[in-house]
This record gives sequence, structure tokens and C-alpha cells, in this order.
Amino acid sequence: MSTHPPSPPPHSRPGERSREPGREMKLLHFIYGQKNIDDIRGHPQKVLDLIDEFENDYHLMTVGVPKGKIVKDLINETKPKTMIELGCYVGYSAILFGDAVRRNGGERYLSLELNPEWAAIANMLIELAGLRDFVRVIVGRSDTSLDKLFKSGEVKKIELMFIDHYKPAYTTDLKLCEQLGMIQPGSVLAADNVIYPGNPPYLEYVRSTVEQKREAAKNGPVKGYSTQGMKDRSVRSFMPEDDVPAFETVGNPNLVYKSELCQPEGQRDAIEVTRCVGVQEA
Repeated sequence: MSTHPPSPPPHSRPGERSREPGREMKLLHFIYGQKNIDDIRGHPQKVLDLIDEFENDYHLMTVGVPKGKIVKDLINETKPKTMIELGCYVGYSAILFGDAVRRNGGERYLSLELNPEWAAIANMLIELAGLRDFVRVIVGRSDTSLDKLFKSGEVKKIELMFIDHYKPAYTTDLKLCEQLGMIQPGSVLAADNVIYPGNPPYLEYVRSTVEQKREAAKNGPVKGYSTQGMKDRSVRSFMPEDDVPAFETVGNPNLVYKSELCQPEGQRDAIEVTRCVGVQEA
């Protein structure tokens, strides 16, 4: 029997999950405080079940079971040797998807996380799940980390990438991967939160035709985020207001994408699944 999560603070309304600061550390204490901790160790699903239980009272920014199944199905289909995720948070998706990649014969799971505190919590939960030798959490900006992974020769092609980090960076990081040559025919992207809280610039980009992207690229490289149509909290969360991407990006407008919205029944949010299906020469 599990130890119950700490009671939400008194200002939470009945039926409302708390968003109080420090809930990520409370999660860590909740899980490591289980009396049967030795039975949990080495079992990814048991760790995930405890995170889900904790979320009954405390709001966490995890992908959850319904949307997680969409990505797991992609893993079963594509069987990537290396999978990348942008945004580790407390490690829920790294455990869920890392376990699936390993079961499908993969070699490693790379999780990029800006916040060192969240990365530390994630590493402890990943270790508890028995995935520390398979999942690697890289702390730092997603754009600089992607650039280093490519230039070091560690990752030359994106096989499958889960995108769930700073919302304005979805498009700029994709364009960076494109111009580095990491996006190739066969690459698959799974982007979370495209309906709630929403990411209109990203959806517009991955759903654009080659001709539309070529026209936009005539303006040249851009070093800034496109935030049109985004909620203020998506723009102001996690990064300073004056933050700009580390690189100028124009992407590769010649890449042909097939993109579709995958929304689980009864869910207000969805995953945008985008496949690179070819290159259209100029």
C-alpha cells in the first residue's frame, strides 16, 4: 500500500489539483518515502503509477497515459536506436518512452532539460526505475544541446523526437535541426500541447507546403521566436522575457512533411505527429 501524497494546501478548492511551488520535490519525497521502495526499484511502470497517483492531488506537467500511448505506438512502429526528447521535467516521459525504446531494441534515450533542479529529480526517478544506464539527461538550453549533439557526431539524424519544452522554441528548434541536416526522410516528430495551451506557429510550420516555406524563407534567417496566437503564460514561463534563440534559423524549406493531429478520445489536448516523407528539390 502506498503512502498517500501530502495534503494539498488549504487554498486549493475541492477537486482542484494544487499548483503550489515545490510540488516536484514533494513528488520525489512521496515516491522515495514508499514503504515498499525495494519492490518499486527497477520497475518503470511502478514509478509511473506513483507519479500518476501523486497527480490526483498535485498538478504536474506530464504527458499522461492517453497521449503517452500515441508516442509509445510510434516507438513500437519506428523502433528508433536513439530517441530524443526536448523537455524532461520530472522524468515521466523519459521513463515511459525510454522503457519502450529499450524494449524495442533501442540503444539510448536522450532527454534535454533546461532546469537543473528538475533534471536532478528526474535522474533520481530514472535511476529508481532502473533506466539510468539507458536514459541520459542533458542539462542546458535545447538549441545549444542539439547543436552539440550534431557537431560532436553523436546524433546525425533525428529518428524520433518528442517535443514538450518551452513552447515558443518548438519551431526554432525544429528549424535548427533542419538546417543542421538532422531531419531527413524517415524522421518522426511528436509535439505535445499543440491544442492546450496551444502552439499555432508550430502547427502552421509543419503543415505548410514546401512552396509556402520557401516563400517565408526569402526573408532570411531569423533569431527570434514566433509567438503569434500563443497564450501569455506559454511565452512568459520558464525563460526570461528578453530571451532569444542561440542561433539564427531559416530551416530547410525543401523538406516535405506529412502531419496529423492525434487527439485521444475525451482529451482536450493532442499530439501533432509529423513525418518527413521526402525532399523537394528547387
